[in-house]
Amino acid sequence: MTQRIAYFVNRYPAVSHTFIRREILALEAQGFDVLRVALHGHNEMLVDDADLAEREKTHHILSGGAVKLLRPVMQRLFKSPGRFFAALKLAFRTGWRGTRPLPFHMVYFAEACSLANQLEAFGATHVHAHFGTNSTAVVMLARVLGGPPYSFTVHGPEEFDDPRGLRLGEKARHAAFVVAITSYARAQLCRWVDPAHWDKIKVVRCGLEPGYFDTADAPSPESNRFVCIGRLNEQKGQLLLLDAARELTFRGRDFKIILIGDGELRAELEAFIRQHELQNHVTLTGSLSGPEVKHELLHCRALVLPSFAEGLPIVIMEAMAAGCPVLTTYVAGIPELVRPGENGWLIPPGSVDELVAAMEAVLDCPADRLAAMGASGRQRVKEKHSADVEAAKLADYIKASA
Repeated sequence: MTQRIAYFVNRYPAVSHTFIRREILALEAQGFDVLRVALHGHNEMLVDDADLAEREKTHHILSGGAVKLLRPVMQRLFKSPGRFFAALKLAFRTGWRGTRPLPFHMVYFAEACSLANQLEAFGATHVHAHFGTNSTAVVMLARVLGGPPYSFTVHGPEEFDDPRGLRLGEKARHAAFVVAITSYARAQLCRWVDPAHWDKIKVVRCGLEPGYFDTADAPSPESNRFVCIGRLNEQKGQLLLLDAARELTFRGRDFKIILIGDGELRAELEAFIRQHELQNHVTLTGSLSGPEVKHELLHCRALVLPSFAEGLPIVIMEAMAAGCPVLTTYVAGIPELVRPGENGWLIPPGSVDELVAAMEAVLDCPADRLAAMGASGRQRVKEKHSADVEAAKLADYIKASA
């Protein structure tokens, strides 16, 4: 018998959430019937055909505006007053001195009423949320309202910026189980979750579908191009990368940096490039589709990602799967995948000098050595981050919870 489950995310689909799409599709391949529910639709242009297909399959709770939530609130009140007021009390308790003000938690409560109705109509036996922020707050309240057992995936770094305010311990207490995407994330959760619930915390890594490893193309280590992929924001360190680019030009180095992605820092990055006359060295492409990203990875010398804070970036997995060495920082779960001297370079976050030195090391590295590092990385990510293997682990936990 096919098991019906639901996935709940704050915003889906999104360019930065390909790992959720891969996980859902892998679970469907395991035999699950998956209902996709999100609070919001996309607020960015979707360029990937797979994301466009997901948009058509996703139910958006707030698509009709907040007034649309009044009906499900009244329905849940009349259906089960006891559960209704228990959930409302929990919303007050978790919202008091929370990361976001109490009125937000009243909205979460209303959203939970709508979600509970959808889960009931679908016949969901389990619901899984991504991110330990408001999406998990909603599924927790839906559970108290009478919904099915739930689980949630914690990625970091946002969840660990204010774990008390997010009530991570409370969310774990009510959950059937909790997923950490790295051992580092599991260790951080253990800091904020009661030891009585530590056995609920499971490591299920984000993965790549088998087709991502099927390519007839070989990387081009002879290139002088670096590729940096990620949302243009303060966490990813792109301004530091431009500072390093300026220093490399002073040293007379021949190189190119392709910045792929979009975000709130784009105008600032463009201004820096103009001010320091880096137009011949740095190109901003905006968001690209999956095939376009893969093409760039196959035609560069290395991925460079000078992040200040991370969970474990999917783009590192994608680069390594394409046989591309990685230059990044040793933060969070990154050292669990990237091995210095074996498949890439690890540097301290925030250091321009270390970044410049590592970029010069990449530029000076012989092509055959880069190719060997790329092959090593490809094998490692294939062993550690298969979407099918990780989805099978998640499937087992979901079945056990039911």
